[in-house]
Amino acid sequence: MTSIFHSGLLKDISSLLNDADDFNVIIKAGDEYTKEFPAHSVILRARCPYFKKKNEPLDEKSTKKNTFNIPNITPTIFEMVLKYIYTGELDLTNHLGENILGLLVASDELLLEELVIHVQEYLIEEQAPWVQKNLVQVLRTVFKLKDCEKLQDYCLGSICADPQPFITSKKFPTLDKDILYGLLKRDDFPVEESIIWDCLIKWGIKQTPGLGNVNGDRTKWSNSNYHALKKTLNPFIPLIRFAEFSPAEYFDKIRPYKTVIPDNIYDEIEEYYFKRVQPKTINLTPRKKAIESNLIKPKLANIITSWIERKDEKYLSVKYKFDLLYRSSRDGLNINTFRTKCNRQGRCLVLVKHPDSAKIYGGYNPLNFVNANGQYYSTPESFIFSFENSEDIQYMKISRVQGSYSNYAIRENNAQGFNFGDTLFLSNNLNIYFNNSGYYDSNDRTVLNPYFGGNFVPAEIEVFKMKAS
Repeated sequence: MTSIFHSGLLKDISSLLNDADDFNVIIKAGDEYTKEFPAHSVILRARCPYFKKKNEPLDEKSTKKNTFNIPNITPTIFEMVLKYIYTGELDLTNHLGENILGLLVASDELLLEELVIHVQEYLIEEQAPWVQKNLVQVLRTVFKLKDCEKLQDYCLGSICADPQPFITSKKFPTLDKDILYGLLKRDDFPVEESIIWDCLIKWGIKQTPGLGNVNGDRTKWSNSNYHALKKTLNPFIPLIRFAEFSPAEYFDKIRPYKTVIPDNIYDEIEEYYFKRVQPKTINLTPRKKAIESNLIKPKLANIITSWIERKDEKYLSVKYKFDLLYRSSRDGLNINTFRTKCNRQGRCLVLVKHPDSAKIYGGYNPLNFVNANGQYYSTPESFIFSFENSEDIQYMKISRVQGSYSNYAIRENNAQGFNFGDTLFLSNNLNIYFNNSGYYDSNDRTVLNPYFGGNFVPAEIEVFKMKAS
């Protein structure tokens, strides 16, 4: 039988970081501000592929230490890397997002695959608000790193979750072409195609020498100006879903830029609009929204997702997809239909539109809608909420089921539709009722105001199945 003493071995090796006197390598980190770090070549070669490639075996008779310069990595960041190499430990708790992003770049340069994976996950899970506040900076950084697809996708997904602030920002026309390409090729970029076209033209003009601020008047452009713009836009034209333009948008927005569109593509566009001939080159697939709702915008769906994950409301999660199960205006306001379409579908989001105001009410059921005869079902994760309108992010309200009453969070009755603990429910008379059952926290009154204690026939009900994306 073999005895294992890994913990003692790790402890002894870790102690070499600070207690050894036989260092044979000096790492000089930083550019303007530099710091020297003593290290052992054998540990560097064993733990870091970069040094395994760079560090030749030392002459044992030589007293001279090998010196490595890594000016692209700051001393603060390399200190984290060196501790990881010696101890297998990494504590990012008190580090700023900018330093953590720098650690990701350093990990990529030093070929530390384990760190590259971990730091990406940490930025997404623990530094999401910082990442979303600094999307352009993060994107410009990670698009240069070949093994950072996860963070790239997260950043692009965050833009898709709430694209308006991004595409209207002053930074958009200066966006790197690789980032713009990655964004436009996505099927889940929920912006009207004509607006995407406007943004692309604006970006192209800014990126094209001889245009932009120095020559912004299209009526004064020469043929060479149009040719230069065509060259800039050429990789992006196949990504535009031209079939999504209305005839008026085609006339006003596409036709004036005919010369920047390849002839074969423009011919297909004209055939489509004038003869309805299905094009062969143009992408006809419409882009998908994060949530196909008539009641709320995608950014509100992401706020609801942040509530589900108990995150800050500034945290934009792209982990979920919302599949429409039931819409009363489409399927009929009917209990049997509701049950047929929604039962046994897993966790669901319910949205309700008030008939006489813009208010949107709703609830999250993390369990299942099931056939039952008035039984209660237990969960600590359900909640009810309200928005003032389809775009409200200022006056939104949420009330969670109270821990001591989680056994009464969800009630199931075949004669009713949904029922969130007798607080918000669709009754058998097809009215929505708001009651104070005491099962949800004290915010229930503010959530359900100004109709608390009342009932109404809903203008619309939508139910979505939530799936991990």
